Amino acid sequence: MSSHTSGPIDPIRLREVLDGPWAEVRDAYRDQLDARFLPVYGENDDQARERVSRLLTDLPVELGIASAFPSAYGGRSDVGASIVASEMLAQVDLSLMVKAGVQWGLFGGAVAALGTPRHHDAYLRDIIAAKILGCFAMTETGHGSDVQQLRTTCTYDPQTQTFDLHTPHEAARKDYIGNAARDGRMAVVFAQLITQGRRHGVHAWLVPIRDAQGNPLPGVTIGDAGPKAGLLGVDNGRLSFDHVQVPRDMLLDRYGQVAADGTYSSPIANDSRRFFTMLGTLVRGRVSVGGAASAATKSALTIAVRYGDIRRQFTTPGADREVPLNDYLAHQRKLLPALATTYAYHFAQAELVAALDEVQGDDHPVDEHRQRELESRAAGLKAAQTWHATRTIQTCREACGGAGYLAENRLPGLKADTDVFTTFEGDNTVLLQLVAKGLLTGYRDEFGSLDGWGRASFVAEQVREMMLERTAARSLIQRLISAVPGRDEEVAVTDRGWQLKMFEDREKHLLETAIRRLRGGAATKKDRPFDIFNDVQDHVLAVAAAHIDRVTLEAFVAGIERTADPTVRALLSRVCDLYALTVIEADKAWFLEHARFTPARSKAITAVVNDLLKELRPQMRTLVDGFAIPEAWLHCAILREEPGRQETMAAHDAADDRPPVPA
Repeated sequence: MSSHTSGPIDPIRLREVLDGPWAEVRDAYRDQLDARFLPVYGENDDQARERVSRLLTDLPVELGIASAFPSAYGGRSDVGASIVASEMLAQVDLSLMVKAGVQWGLFGGAVAALGTPRHHDAYLRDIIAAKILGCFAMTETGHGSDVQQLRTTCTYDPQTQTFDLHTPHEAARKDYIGNAARDGRMAVVFAQLITQGRRHGVHAWLVPIRDAQGNPLPGVTIGDAGPKAGLLGVDNGRLSFDHVQVPRDMLLDRYGQVAADGTYSSPIANDSRRFFTMLGTLVRGRVSVGGAASAATKSALTIAVRYGDIRRQFTTPGADREVPLNDYLAHQRKLLPALATTYAYHFAQAELVAALDEVQGDDHPVDEHRQRELESRAAGLKAAQTWHATRTIQTCREACGGAGYLAENRLPGLKADTDVFTTFEGDNTVLLQLVAKGLLTGYRDEFGSLDGWGRASFVAEQVREMMLERTAARSLIQRLISAVPGRDEEVAVTDRGWQLKMFEDREKHLLETAIRRLRGGAATKKDRPFDIFNDVQDHVLAVAAAHIDRVTLEAFVAGIERTADPTVRALLSRVCDLYALTVIEADKAWFLEHARFTPARSKAITAVVNDLLKELRPQMRTLVDGFAIPEAWLHCAILREEPGRQETMAAHDAADDRPPVPA
């Protein structure tokens, strides 16, 4: 239940709640990553790439991104530590984070997840030590999101016992590949496996692309992707293959084997199911990108909130003291809801990382249902967090005025470097469709590309209502919802059960009506399968967005429930109120159209939101301090001026005989 904040808040206690179970990783990064790891403003591409490549080998290994690798090869078998390390590195330098993520998350992660012990024995130690730098060659110029339809082929020849890896046309070129343009010596290449005249779907091979001197190997064409909007330190490139011979044992064959005579075998008979199982093992990339986006958002909000405390603009009537930006309701409307949402995503991400660590940890057997649920949650949260980062970093830039446009104040770099995250590791719109598929059917492995949505048999026979998947605080959530009175007028909008009920009710209604529309389309458009889905695509995306809102709120509630310190718990409860009510306020039209509350209650929600903004105004600095971002990592000139400006303002206020600006 919501409660008003009371008593002073200790940022250290707040930090302890946010740092969570991998606090040692966060502290190790705060202690070990000094100023030499920070971005250098004004670098050109070559300078940034050289610096980032050099720093890669200086990153912490034991508690770093490489900690997810098996202990036997120099890792820690700690998947959660790897994700948290990626989040921390994102607050230092996003180019360095992406470079490390490509090396150890995508390239090395694919070798570990899709390879077998012989691949692990031969390569993992050198990959962890960054002695072999590699890249992850999945995306093609003509096929990004629809990976099942990749055009690159890898055809087995039993006479030579090699695969023929080939790029049949320019649209099949591997594109946007990190580590390819400059540093990569090997690549995990995804292509269509063909043997004995039959295709067996997309598989992955470990392919050398450069010799020891860095020259492209015969048949391998390497190009630079060219200037980018951000992430200058990442050498994105393009790869094409002209009948390159790949030894049979370089097939990463955990899920599909080719015998010397060309016979194909797999523990998973269905091609589509095998494909989704393979991709499911690589889910860490999406979890990392979502967490990194939120980490960058925290940096931007810290800069904007702290600047809003020292920057003043205009005077109050009858006085000559200028007002701090953070005292204006309009400024609070910009920053506080974004801050509340960032807190909500922090708890949702923490719950996701814990689930990932449990599902993919070495000591746990594979639970297919939980793996599917994990993939869906990772896709949806990645979309939500990266879109939130794009909006919020822009808001923070504007909140800092002209200063926010200067590179020395970090915000332009954060904006440019995170922009690609909305399409990196999966286009967000496509990812939301994956979430919706998981909600609409329990048979997601029966279809692959989006064409599967339109099969009349699929819609008519397999679409069915699903029980809502609960987050960590299952019993608490149900108890809170069950306690809500039947009439809205009898309960305050700050009642947690009412908020949860609104989120759940919206998701259920959208899901049920989407199912009805799909079934109706199947009955009338049997010969137009594409139209069946395309006609309700906007509705399906709304289902997925509502689902992610709901699981995010539930994760926030679970985080509050785990908080022992009463003052921190009270503060988080009010921040949660603000998150829930601003989501409801933003979708007032839906709630009113569907008679979920009255116009009078709609107006009351806006009034309560404004009251919450005033209540939380004194805690803005505490809330960003809880992120515990080291001062040096903010790398922001206007904050280095902060102490002197505060002293000047305090002296001015004292001369005016008025209270000083809030600290």
